[in-house]
Amino acid sequence: MQDLLSFFEPQHFIETPEAGKYEPMQWGANITPYDWADADIVLVGCGEWRGDNTETPYSNSPNMIREHLYKMYYWHTAIKIADAGNIQQGATLGDTRAALLTVLQEIHAAGKIAIVIGGSHDLTLQQYEVYKKAEQLVVASVADMLIDLNETESVTADSFLMDMLTETPNFITHYNHIAFQSYYAHPKMLETLDKLRFDFFRLGKVREHIEDMEPVLRTSNLFSFDMSAVRYCDAPSNINGSPNGLTGEETCLLTRYAGMSNVLTSLGIYGYNEQDDVHGMTAKLISQMIWYFVDGYLVRKTEAKLTERDEFIVFNIKFTENDTTFLKSKRTNRWWMKLPDNSFVPCSYNDYLLASSDQIPERWLREQERLL
Repeated sequence: MQDLLSFFEPQHFIETPEAGKYEPMQWGANITPYDWADADIVLVGCGEWRGDNTETPYSNSPNMIREHLYKMYYWHTAIKIADAGNIQQGATLGDTRAALLTVLQEIHAAGKIAIVIGGSHDLTLQQYEVYKKAEQLVVASVADMLIDLNETESVTADSFLMDMLTETPNFITHYNHIAFQSYYAHPKMLETLDKLRFDFFRLGKVREHIEDMEPVLRTSNLFSFDMSAVRYCDAPSNINGSPNGLTGEETCLLTRYAGMSNVLTSLGIYGYNEQDDVHGMTAKLISQMIWYFVDGYLVRKTEAKLTERDEFIVFNIKFTENDTTFLKSKRTNRWWMKLPDNSFVPCSYNDYLLASSDQIPERWLREQERLL
């Protein structure tokens, strides 16, 4: 950690007047500044916006989020949380990105979970680069009302997915796009994602059966959340957002699902600028998203392994001439589905209900396609 201090702003939030004093059971009294040696989860702030607009100044948004997060009550005493501080703005956008990547690599190498509070959405690429540098295969999920696949000369907040999904060598085995809004998505982009056997879930489908997103995030190593996915009235800093979108409750549920994933080690929350926030409402929502991620992480630590069959209820099902097995965890009520190659994949209760009524769950079909 000592070698990385030059990448961080010299003053940590905990040392500012805004930090104030905290009660013994609030986050501010229990979070460890700077040092993450004994932590399970590490917060990293990065207010870099030049990937969205080269004229946008470095943002104080991470500290605005901390101001609300540190006042929350610390229910999860079994989980240790560190706050590394804010990445310093580099002389160039590339310098900031390189510093963030170096820090995230160190956190990953130490076996910790990183939560990035940014910053523009292109910083997702630094989340992915951690796995790429380690030559580790990754399942990536992004929540965003847009699909950032535009073709540009340099990597921007509108185009970073093009680099992430198409560059070679590529270490993304699967990609999920959550809560896009159809009227803002070019049909050709969806065709491209479909040809690559990636999954995309429009806003209406996510809101109708949000519990179906839990298996999606359960297999994800990386989750990137653009606040534009949240409707304007729930996140009023979204001046370029939409009157439609996820509610605050649904947003927190998604980050809780992410925290529950046994394989997820990187969460990024982007697209928040405190200068456009009304009464700090969006900062409060993001702080609650982080709280719920930690709440989900507590569930992760209690889940049994699939080999511990006494911890699961077993359902043998036959549907459309397919014999399979569904498992339901006695500890968390989560579901798994057996594929013809005898592997188990996460699924939802809705998948079980479809199979029980002699219908083929779409998740089954998509997993089969990817096996071919």
